[in-house]
Amino acid sequence: MQLKWTAVALAALTLVACGKKEEAAAPAATPAPTAAAPAPAAPPADAIVVKIGHVGPTSGAIAHLGKDNELGAKMAIEDLNAKGVKIGDKVAKFELLAEDDAGDPKQGTAVAQKLVDSKVNGVVGHLNSGTTIPASKLYSDAGIPQISPSATNPKYTRQGFKTTFRVVADDTQLGGTLGKYAVETLKGKNIAVIDDRTAYGQGVAEEFEKAAKAAGATIVGHEFTTDKATDFNAILTKLKGAKPDVLFFGGMDAVAGPMLKQVKQLGMSVKFMGGDGMCTGELAKLAGDAVGEEMVVCAEAGGVDGDFKAPLEAWKTKFKEKNGVEVQIYAPYVYDAVNVMVAAMEKAGSSDPVKYLPEIGKIQYKGLTGPIAFDEKGDIKNGALTLYTYKAGKREQLAVVR
Repeated sequence: MQLKWTAVALAALTLVACGKKEEAAAPAATPAPTAAAPAPAAPPADAIVVKIGHVGPTSGAIAHLGKDNELGAKMAIEDLNAKGVKIGDKVAKFELLAEDDAGDPKQGTAVAQKLVDSKVNGVVGHLNSGTTIPASKLYSDAGIPQISPSATNPKYTRQGFKTTFRVVADDTQLGGTLGKYAVETLKGKNIAVIDDRTAYGQGVAEEFEKAAKAAGATIVGHEFTTDKATDFNAILTKLKGAKPDVLFFGGMDAVAGPMLKQVKQLGMSVKFMGGDGMCTGELAKLAGDAVGEEMVVCAEAGGVDGDFKAPLEAWKTKFKEKNGVEVQIYAPYVYDAVNVMVAAMEKAGSSDPVKYLPEIGKIQYKGLTGPIAFDEKGDIKNGALTLYTYKAGKREQLAVVR
């Protein structure tokens, strides 16, 4: 039952209650006024403004991954501003210009041009290879440094551009390691492959297939879908007839989840493998009980071991406290990418892309995700991979390999 009180009745009751309290208690000394919390210090009037762009899919099927990346960028910007970083002899005020490419190449180039027109000092992103690669031409033409935290297609850093860098391993390493693992560890002999025809999905699937063949497996079928598909019964039924013991999917978790459900419905007895696009905490939610117990094996294009583990875990805890969500996958790499860019600016004493770009190529940076240095193409040196499986509906680490 809900009681209804009039404003007059409430006021009267309050006065009576207050009167009883005053009679029962001795008058208290007036408390000293509480000091107001100090306002954040404003940057000096002569501070330079440094604009850093970030692009990821913050709408659409993989918005959870794009938002994860964007939150990593926001935390980096906030931490840099709190430190009062100096570039040359002036304090820098960092601003984040965040854009949504929806995982679509056309929208990716549109927002890339918007950032170019805004005269950003550098760009961190995009998330997908399919948006990162076409956008990289615009940044290169404008001379704007671009560090991708998650695009793994090898083509990104093999276009001859001087402005492209990435802080994770590429598909040659990712797909190659998974292909070898499928044969040598999972003992796969007959392997089926599906990819979503995106630059990322196709790229990682092709590298997986090459490595699996080289390790002695037979590819019994290679089928194609899209990054928006939800019905896979036709291609799965076709592949089921070939009796694979391993099924590899090149694509993202938003597609892998429903696909796993249909694999289970068809009674396919396979190990289900994939790259970093599906290797997320969200996959278990999307697939439900179809994720199985150690049925899925996937790899993240990054990973830490040794002395880097504790600081990264502490940062992930801070991330959850601040944002109310767990890290999905690449937020720490975004955080590092922003800091690498700023470290190069500090070294050059300038936020002018022409002046600090050469310093990115020479950087030796100790990041959250491990030591960061780039080769002549802009790829990370000695990049790590982390292999995962799923148990009791949660992602569980198997090993970090280099």
